[in-house]
Amino acid sequence: MRRIPCPERDDWQATAEAAGFDFHTPDGERYWDERAYYAFSLDEIECQIEAPTGEIHAMCLELVERAMGDENVLRRLKIPPACWPILTESWQRDDATLYGRFDFSFDGRGPAKLLEYNADTPTSIFEAAVFQWTWLEQAAARQIIPKNADQFNAIHDRLIERWRQIAPGAHLHLTGSYDNPEDAVTLNYLEDTAHQAGLATTALAIESVGIDGKGTFVDLDDEPIALAFKLYPWEWMLRDAFGNKVRTASTRWIEPPWKLVLSNKGILPLLWEMFPNHPNLLPAYFEDDAGAASLGNSYVRKPIFSREGANVELVSAGAALEQQPGPYGGEGFVRQAFALLPCFDGQYPVIGSWIVGDQPCGLSIREDTTPVTGDSSRFLPHAIL
Repeated sequence: MRRIPCPERDDWQATAEAAGFDFHTPDGERYWDERAYYAFSLDEIECQIEAPTGEIHAMCLELVERAMGDENVLRRLKIPPACWPILTESWQRDDATLYGRFDFSFDGRGPAKLLEYNADTPTSIFEAAVFQWTWLEQAAARQIIPKNADQFNAIHDRLIERWRQIAPGAHLHLTGSYDNPEDAVTLNYLEDTAHQAGLATTALAIESVGIDGKGTFVDLDDEPIALAFKLYPWEWMLRDAFGNKVRTASTRWIEPPWKLVLSNKGILPLLWEMFPNHPNLLPAYFEDDAGAASLGNSYVRKPIFSREGANVELVSAGAALEQQPGPYGGEGFVRQAFALLPCFDGQYPVIGSWIVGDQPCGLSIREDTTPVTGDSSRFLPHAIL
């Protein structure tokens, strides 16, 4: 694994905007950054990232199975009891999942270590699936990178295939915050993959989802919503006014309700409890567990519910090394063993390993000048050399 500086494409901004990727430089600060790329060997990709991703995915499904039969697990995850039937019925129906992203610390020298699982509303999939692939093709053609460079990236084809498996020929509503540029690009991209899979689609702002007199979710034309992709977290949705209708309405949701278990930082101590000393896991405990003391005075403190690195605190030798502000933490915290991200040229990268259905299928990289990855961290492309 190497970080290799390289020239930018002269027309990359125009290329991005033509593709609908218009938040590449928010407020004048780079989000997409192709002044360098990360290079990997094929063995690093296949054996040290792809294989562990598939194994941890299977471990996560085993964890959900355990949670569905043990109310104590749901309590430890701070999931309200009123939500439990929604989750268990969704799991028993085998409601389909579309995709997710595992975030790893990896330096090419030791095993990749799971930092967290973005299981419910992962963004940056357009950048991972499409725009970095465009970079690879154009950079190779322009001799910016070697002509034989490849990329771990089958995300686009897998998404189309997965839509066909989930709901062939169905009508899909896609809902979320379309006024958020990043969310809008994600929603528009996933709508395009659904179109390519043969689904009819309707885009719908989350605040425009309605309920008719029969308790059916409907769109602005009062048409029933049979299948919906939502870029809106389950922990928010189930607190909303119409959250209590999720169980009784006939709408199928993607991601499904059972993903609420996996979008919770509490899975980190639960996985460590179920698979102790696994080479791709870091020791982790709920903060109020006695075992948390075993981490000593150096650890990473994460809210049970948190997004974009908010309220994450890196504690080293009892002192806060990095701390991100945010609104989370009311439900409690977990502590994870302190494993500082590797540093390449003063930058700290996080490896995002994508899974569609049950298949690991792509990689993305976010880097920052600090060891905490947040919503302003830059996206860099990668290549297999």
